[in-house]
Amino acid sequence: MELNEVRAAAAAATKEVLDAARLSAGSLFVVGCSSSEVLGEKIGTHTNTDVAGALYEGIREVLDPAGIRLAAQCCEHLNRALVVEAETAKAYGLEQVNAVPQPNHAGGAFATVAYERMEQPVVVEDLKAQADAGMDIGGTLIGMHIRPVVVPLRISVDHIGAAVLLCARRRPKYVGGARAVYDEDLMKTASKKSGRHARFFVVQIPVLTIPP
Repeated sequence: MELNEVRAAAAAATKEVLDAARLSAGSLFVVGCSSSEVLGEKIGTHTNTDVAGALYEGIREVLDPAGIRLAAQCCEHLNRALVVEAETAKAYGLEQVNAVPQPNHAGGAFATVAYERMEQPVVVEDLKAQADAGMDIGGTLIGMHIRPVVVPLRISVDHIGAAVLLCARRRPKYVGGARAVYDEDLMKTASKKSGRHARFFVVQIPVLTIPP
């Protein structure tokens, strides 16, 4: 797969996730990526910053105009810490740690590229499960970073190169019981606010009688 195809696939997938999750400006988007898997190799064995750069460019060309914040996950050797802009770390109350991602040591290619290209990059220990949506390119595991409840997203792009692509968004938790009324729009979006004309429905839960 050519680098321009990698970039285009990353951009197309990111746009689909943003549309499906209905993210708004200021939302946090987490990406975990194995450049090795994109090349058809086992994760961690053929790190490639050119591939990572193409992925980064494709993702950012969609996130930036929408005002969406990127969090780039490092590999397990940095405990899946993340690279974010310093302003994002401050806005979300994230704890900075001292590490510089490297492509062939600890960090991985995608996090390394993010650290080199962000304006004021910092590495944070975790996101405190505050991401609104994200993409896992190659089985890197990102679910712990997304705010509960995490919902899988099926989009038309299911691979980037040879890497399996898994996407997810968050939705607010349901609370209540048999009498609860829910906002249907919040079931479909990661936004923190529902519209003024939101639709509602009632979920009826049968009441079980337990014999003495």
